[in-house]
Parts: sequence; C-alpha cells; structure tokens
Amino acid sequence: MTVDPSVRKGNAEERILKAAAGLFASFGYNGVSTRDIATGAGVNEVTIYRHHPRKRDLYMAVLEAELQQVRLPGDLLAELAQAGDARTVMTRTFQLLAATLTNRPDLLRLVQYSVLELGEELDPLIRKNLGELVEVVARYLEPWAGGGALRIGNTKSVVLALIAIVVNYDALHRLFFNGASGPEAVFSAYTDFCNILVDRSEDFYGARVAPATGS
Repeated sequence: MTVDPSVRKGNAEERILKAAAGLFASFGYNGVSTRDIATGAGVNEVTIYRHHPRKRDLYMAVLEAELQQVRLPGDLLAELAQAGDARTVMTRTFQLLAATLTNRPDLLRLVQYSVLELGEELDPLIRKNLGELVEVVARYLEPWAGGGALRIGNTKSVVLALIAIVVNYDALHRLFFNGASGPEAVFSAYTDFCNILVDRSEDFYGARVAPATGS
C-alpha cells in the first residue's frame, strides 16, 4: 500500500485521519489494518489507539470529517432556483447533486464501504451530515410538486433516489467501462435516460406548468 508523502505533514491526529481516509477509501474498512494506517501516518499503533480506541471509531471520524466538507455549489443552486419548467428543475437538481458528490470520490467510496462492511451503525452519522443537503434540495422541488408540475409524493425520496444514482454510478462505470467517471459522465447518462422516458411519455415530468405560489 502506497501513501501520499503529504500525509506526513501536520500533527499526529491530522496525519492519522489523512492516512486513514486515503487507505479506507482505496481498500475499505476490512482491507486496512491499524498498522497500515500507523505506517502511512508516521506514528505507532499506540498513538492511533490513544486518539481512537477502536478501528471503527477511526473510520467514523474519517467519514464524518469527509461528510462535513460537503457543500452545495451556490451557482448551481441559483440555476435551480431560476428553472422555468419541471423538466429543467429535475435536470438541474441532478446536475447539482452530481457536481456536489462526484467531486469527492473518496467520500463516495467511504459511504459505499460503510454500507457494505459496517451496516447500520454508521446510518445516524451519514443521516446527520447529509440530512441538511437533502432538506435544502427537497425544498427547491416542493413548489413544483405542490403545484402539480411534478407528480411526486415525497420530494426527499426523489432527492435520495438521485443521490443513490450518483453514489453508485462511478463504481458501476469503472466496473463495466474500465475507467473512472466524472460529473459530466453521470449527468450525461441521466439526461439520456430521461430523454428516453420523455420520448415515450410526455407526462413523465407531469404537466408543464409553473410552481405554485403563495396567495
């Protein structure tokens, strides 16, 4: 296992988190030992256990640190707010999520490994840190759903479904196309999918009407 030399900069805790983030994202929770992390961080295992009593505690610290850095791009939020029809709203919503999450490939892999290897223990952590993102994006969809322009019962469920597409697309793209994807590839695939549905049913996005406004 190779470790970025820049990991060795900073104090012990910073080095531990940085080394652990890179290794966990590359090899998963079960594929990395505390000895590997200690070597990468330039510390001994005792130092790791002083900061994090269990390897699982360290994984949770790494995941939380990555989740706390997720930020919705302000320019894409503005474009979403200015959308003039339901199809554009959905397109820009997905574009926003793709740009937000695929720019952090380590985070996507950490989330995937946490689901596969650690089960439900990390659910509250992920829910707490991504909950605000889901809430914010869902609020942009609510006027369109409330006005009948989008035939969706729960806007949060729609946002979660789009996030699921983004989170898993890169892994599947790499598996079947032998290479990593980026925001543009994810967005292009989503657009192609929606175009097929719209060709078959113009009602896929509901009636082309403006969102409801307050009286």
